[in-house]
Amino acid sequence: MEELISGEIITQGGIIMIPIVACSVIALTITIERFITLRRAQIDTREFMDAMRTVLRRNRIQEAIAICDENDAPVARIMKAGVLKHNRGKEDIREAIEDAGHLEIPRLERYLSALATCAHVAPLLGLLGTVAGMIKAFAQIQNLKGQVNPSDLAEGIGNALVTTAAGLTIAIPTLVLYNYFVSRVDNMILEMEISSSELVELLTKDRSEREI
Repeated sequence: MEELISGEIITQGGIIMIPIVACSVIALTITIERFITLRRAQIDTREFMDAMRTVLRRNRIQEAIAICDENDAPVARIMKAGVLKHNRGKEDIREAIEDAGHLEIPRLERYLSALATCAHVAPLLGLLGTVAGMIKAFAQIQNLKGQVNPSDLAEGIGNALVTTAAGLTIAIPTLVLYNYFVSRVDNMILEMEISSSELVELLTKDRSEREI
C-alpha cells in the first residue's frame, strides 16, 4: 500500500520528481556508507593512547607498532607513521604524522560534500517543481478563458505542492545527517591531533632522557 501511494505521489509530482528521487537515493546510500565507515574508524582513543604510552615509556617500539596494527583506525595508522620515525628528530616525526593525516582525513570526509549538495539541491528542485506547477495552472486558466473549475487547476497545483513537500522531506533529514557526520569527523580529527602531539612528546622526551 505504501509503495502504491509513493508511486502515485511520484507520478503526481511530474518529471521534477525524478531528480528529487535521485537525490534521496544518493543521500540514503551515502548515509549508510558513512555510518558504517565512521563506526569502523572509531576506537577508544583514551584506551589506545594508554597502551601506547605504557610501551613507549619502556622503549618497546615493536610493541607500539603491533598495537597500531591491531587497531584498524585512522588514529592508529597516524600513530604508526610517527612511531616508525622514532629515531628521527621532532620535525621529521611531526612531518610523518602530518603526511599520514593528509591521507586519512579525506577518507573520513569522503562523500560529505555530495551529501551537502543533495541537502541543498533537493529543496531547489522542489521550488522548481512549484514554479512549473503554477505555470501549468495559470496556462489552464488562460486556455479556458478564466472559466475554470477547481478540478481544472488540481493537476498544476498538485504538482507544485508535491514537489515542494518532497524536496523539503529529503532536504531536512539530509542536512541534519550532514551536520552530524561533519561534527563526528571533526571530533575524530581533534582526537588525532591531540594524540599526535602527545606521541611526538613521548618519543622525543624518552630520547632526551636516554641521552642524558
